[in-house]
Amino acid sequence: MTLVLGGTGKTGRRVVERLVARGLPVRVGSRSGEPPFDWEDPATWEPALRGASAVYVVYSPDLAFPGATETVRAFVARAAGEGVRRLVLLSGRGEEEAGLSEETVRGSGLEWTILRASWFFQNFSEDYLLDPVLAGEVAFPAGDVLEPFVDADDIADVAVAALTEDRHVGELYELTGPRLLTFADAAAEISEATGRRIRYVPVSPEEYEEAMVGHGVPAEYAKQLTVLFGTVLDGRNAHLADGVRRALGREPRDFTRYARETAATGVWDG
Repeated sequence: MTLVLGGTGKTGRRVVERLVARGLPVRVGSRSGEPPFDWEDPATWEPALRGASAVYVVYSPDLAFPGATETVRAFVARAAGEGVRRLVLLSGRGEEEAGLSEETVRGSGLEWTILRASWFFQNFSEDYLLDPVLAGEVAFPAGDVLEPFVDADDIADVAVAALTEDRHVGELYELTGPRLLTFADAAAEISEATGRRIRYVPVSPEEYEEAMVGHGVPAEYAKQLTVLFGTVLDGRNAHLADGVRRALGREPRDFTRYARETAATGVWDG
């Protein structure tokens, strides 16, 4: 049995689909799961862990947020106590605070693999940048920084390999796409794929935080999210890594392919 935390999210949903396709037993770890799992309610952890031999660990809202390290440490201890043998942790590339959770997993005494991912392609189609794309204007505090965007499908493929194959134990994979793009480049690629004009508008972190609060995002959450964006999008991640190739023996998927295939689904039709 594999417990997939964030099992209805961008990478977790894909991991669940792949494991099910292989005929492997899976438990979806989410508030709507059966049994439910909630990071904020430790009473839900033990029922979700019961009978699981491996766990795909995705922390929400993010490993860089306050309290994440302590929560992950408590969860890992509970997982070990429940007989879990293997942990695969989704971490954030360039997030110093996430490194503390990585150390917790490394020191757990369990088999472990760490996936340190860069910015997801799917943030433009399944998350907070979808509505701006639909509106034709992506206002975001990324300036002209280069980012090695990565496909969530690649992350899921690596996660499933790590959950099911022994050769990935003890590995840390930095997961990026095959090339560097600015957010303006990404918007242009989506424009080309959709035939619609999508503009990227750089804004300051303060302007972005104010806009989030204006759209009903809780002020503290908006602040933490803006700090996170300002950290990982300061240029520290503006280089490629070979994690996908090392783990899967193939090149990572390219943004152009993602844009074309996603446009064909109609999700970006204005």
